[in-house]
Amino acid sequence: MTVNSYLVKRASDAVLSSNEQSSIETSISTLRTRLNSYFAKDVSNHFKFGSSTRGTILPRRMDPQSDIDYMVVFNDDRYTPQTYLNKLSAFARNWYFSSEIKQSTPSIVLELDHIKFDLVPALKDTYGSGYQIPNGPNAWQSTDPNDFNAALIQKNTDNRSLIKTTVRLLKFWNASKGYVFESFSLEKWLISQHYYPQDNQRDYFLQSIEKLGINTTTQWRKDALERAKQIVDNVRQYERSGMLATAEAEVKKLIPE
Repeated sequence: MTVNSYLVKRASDAVLSSNEQSSIETSISTLRTRLNSYFAKDVSNHFKFGSSTRGTILPRRMDPQSDIDYMVVFNDDRYTPQTYLNKLSAFARNWYFSSEIKQSTPSIVLELDHIKFDLVPALKDTYGSGYQIPNGPNAWQSTDPNDFNAALIQKNTDNRSLIKTTVRLLKFWNASKGYVFESFSLEKWLISQHYYPQDNQRDYFLQSIEKLGINTTTQWRKDALERAKQIVDNVRQYERSGMLATAEAEVKKLIPE
């Protein structure tokens, strides 16, 4: 197996199985019903967003922090974000009393056996298609979940449909190394990059690692990225020397089996 064929396989592995998808959809259906029952007319809309809607969510076996982002849009806009977070926390404790529930602004985290939900309170923008979500307990920030999805789709289309697979590989590497980067920031960074014409998955993944930079004083994060770059350099050297099996073994240090 070559480096490219190995990375293609692992990118293909980094998707939810049909059983996982079915289980998640069942949980989402239940969540919708319970939100409607609990909040009634206090909520105007609720829907999933984030990586689960754009094909970049990883199975929990590859990313223990993998979750479903779920936005809950409230009608009454008179309160601070913390008030709405408290409302969602009360909802979760009412319906999911045996599950782990905690606040992690801007969301309430609801952890079930098979998936974790990030319940994000929101207000509809007065103008436009966006929303206001918490920016700390007392302030709001604007967001439009559809904007990033559209940008990712376009970038993927322009790059031989290899951007989403590269995102999944990068997120797997990131999770396996203790989350060197915040996951969504990593996705946003990747679609902002310019890629020279590339032919295959190997090219996109290796070039992405080479391009990555980090702005932190945390030494272990710096070390993890430097180690990744050294491994990529080793892979390229082994390939130039015709040592293809050794190159494959080396790339597995980034993307384990």
